[in-house]
Amino acid sequence: MIYEEIALSFQCHAASLHGILSMPHQAATRGILFIVGGPQYRVGSHRQFTLLARQFAADGVPVMRFDYRGMGDSEGEPRDFTLVDEDICAALDCFFQRAPHMQEVVLWGLCDAASAALLYAHQDKRITGLVLVNPWVRTEQGVAKAYLKHYYLQRLLDASLWKKIASGKFNFGATMRSLTQQINTLLRQGENLASVASDGIKHENSPSLPEKMARGFNRFQGTVLFILCGNDLTAQEFSDLTRASPEWKKLMSASRVTQHMLPAANHTFSQRNWREQIGRWTLDWLKAP
Repeated sequence: MIYEEIALSFQCHAASLHGILSMPHQAATRGILFIVGGPQYRVGSHRQFTLLARQFAADGVPVMRFDYRGMGDSEGEPRDFTLVDEDICAALDCFFQRAPHMQEVVLWGLCDAASAALLYAHQDKRITGLVLVNPWVRTEQGVAKAYLKHYYLQRLLDASLWKKIASGKFNFGATMRSLTQQINTLLRQGENLASVASDGIKHENSPSLPEKMARGFNRFQGTVLFILCGNDLTAQEFSDLTRASPEWKKLMSASRVTQHMLPAANHTFSQRNWREQIGRWTLDWLKAP
């Protein structure tokens, strides 16, 4: 399908933000807004967002991608993914203005952009779906568990490790320091849990990131597509969370949730076949009744 790419400029408070609209000549009424993880801008690693946007637009889906304040070509101070609600809202305002036939939109995010989408989506009725790739649920304890489970144990089965050991090239000191750090992190977590159990008080000032995301997920009423890359620690940490947390387990088992796994893919799905597969899954899900 024929489409054109249009440069956009819009305001978020006093800052000018910039983006690209990929608009099919015969566009669907449901569009996709890319939320970009940081530090990153609207093109993406390996030009992934540009190429995905063109894949979707060629299939008739209007797509917009943009830079947050302080990123890429946009003005303003840099900010992290927990502080971009106003940027997303301003981008949606612009998207609906430039695509007046559009009736609803899907947020598409990778890594902490997926987290930002979950935190924001329930606040905006224009959003009816989410595509979340390798969501960022990073906590100190979570990453320690992920390293121990998915990195160190797998390394023991790696033939190249034993070749290094046999040749005397293996750095035992650095490995032991890293392993000790991860174990100490988990021990601190155990001490914190014991403290909560002894006095009945949770000694934290605010909910953790996974708890905030679960709240946003629970409040959002639309459909959700999760795509996880198997060769990625961030995705593995998310998978561990969803298996261990009763709340997340319940959310992930809902009928409105679709899940796909790319076993060999890395975090940014850098191979063409990986990116195109993710694109096909997105389009199939988008067209599902």
